[in-house]
Amino acid sequence: MTNFKGKIAAHTITWGQEHVKALEEVSMLGYRGIEPWASFALQYEENPEQLKEILADYGLVMTALYGGASGGQNQSFGSLTDRDNIIDYNVRLAKVIAKCGADILVLGPGGIRNHPTTLEELKIAAVTINEVAKRTYELGVKACIHPHLWTELQDEGELEVVMSMADSEVVFFAPDSAHLLGAGMDPAVIIRQYQDRIAYVHLKDLTSKDATRADFPMLAEHEQLPFFCELGRGSVDFSSIIETLKEICYTGWVTLEVDESTNTPYHSMEICRDFIEEQLKISVKG
Repeated sequence: MTNFKGKIAAHTITWGQEHVKALEEVSMLGYRGIEPWASFALQYEENPEQLKEILADYGLVMTALYGGASGGQNQSFGSLTDRDNIIDYNVRLAKVIAKCGADILVLGPGGIRNHPTTLEELKIAAVTINEVAKRTYELGVKACIHPHLWTELQDEGELEVVMSMADSEVVFFAPDSAHLLGAGMDPAVIIRQYQDRIAYVHLKDLTSKDATRADFPMLAEHEQLPFFCELGRGSVDFSSIIETLKEICYTGWVTLEVDESTNTPYHSMEICRDFIEEQLKISVKG
């Protein structure tokens, strides 16, 4: 359909803990790549090849797992006391990822954001991230920094500090369109800025905080207006993001994500699929 060289996948977060249903419906929708919940993948920690076979039965391959500081309640990269637990957890995930034939670990920041992250906390975070990335890279898995709203790594200044301190040989970048825009950044600009380190991408849409139903006439009467929404229903400029990914010759996975459906997970990811194929002219089947 287009000269876009990336590959489109779906995230199973929309289905919550209905893991098998997620596999079934993602496959039915025509997606070929999937990012499952880390908790689901770890159920196969002793036999990850079985998980790979289950995915293959649905015509799917794993794209990545979401780890980072998300493996424990209120953990954070910027806390020295959390370092060992974070490293151990991410190494466990990396072993599953590698055995499933994938190579991406998304480093989700941790903690509940009560204040802007201090420089000292960012320095601690960078050391922890470097150690995680070094260990996972030895397993053939790229650890990718992933800024996220309401966490210790949210704002552009925080991203700049951590990226500058992170080892560019082993620490990569996984931008999320909605989280970047929500924090006041232009996703296309950020992608271009860190183009040499981008190894994975989340595409997510975002409504404005003061949006009303009148701003979204396509919503059905029973649907509630979310903060994160299906692709094409919010304020993210996906055309500029795709054009930028084409410019930098990105060939990796682009995973479509809707945190919570306003109707059914199937319908939400169908809307995302149709937007990608009809508006951006990219086939989810590759």
